[in-house]
Amino acid sequence: MSECGVSNSIKAAPTAAWWRGRPASVVLMLCAALALMGTALYAQQTERAKEVGKKLMCVCGCGQVLVYCNHVGCAYSSGELKELDAHVAHGDSDDGILSAFVGEYGLTVLSEPPASGFNWFAWIMPVLAPLLALLLIWHLVRRWRQRAALASAGAPQISAEFLARAHHESAPDDDA
Repeated sequence: MSECGVSNSIKAAPTAAWWRGRPASVVLMLCAALALMGTALYAQQTERAKEVGKKLMCVCGCGQVLVYCNHVGCAYSSGELKELDAHVAHGDSDDGILSAFVGEYGLTVLSEPPASGFNWFAWIMPVLAPLLALLLIWHLVRRWRQRAALASAGAPQISAEFLARAHHESAPDDDA
């Protein structure tokens, strides 16, 4: 210690002895990090794989598009991504890849239903249902207005004798 109470010892840079035994742990940590990152980035190496992957759903039940499935440790997405990458590397067409996935996982693997058969309703109903509802409301309002007009025009007729008596009784008395 110096006279000011400050330590004079300067810490030396780590020596070679400090690194002994550490390279194995550093290499092990790097391998583990690469293994964890490798599955997430595996099928996203090409733009084509990304585009085809956007047409597919993850089959784990999360309801997310395959290339956007962000579940930690999702066992399904990594397998699907590897399979997708294998199809892309093999040179399969987009329709061929989608058909292979539909054959293996069913129609639920597609991010949008095909516009054919019963699935056609999934495309048309979001437009058709509100239009039909507006048409039904317009028709009901029109019928209600017609009934209101007919009800006021079809009021019961009052006899002339009854009207004369009502006027006579409501007239102010001049005798008083």
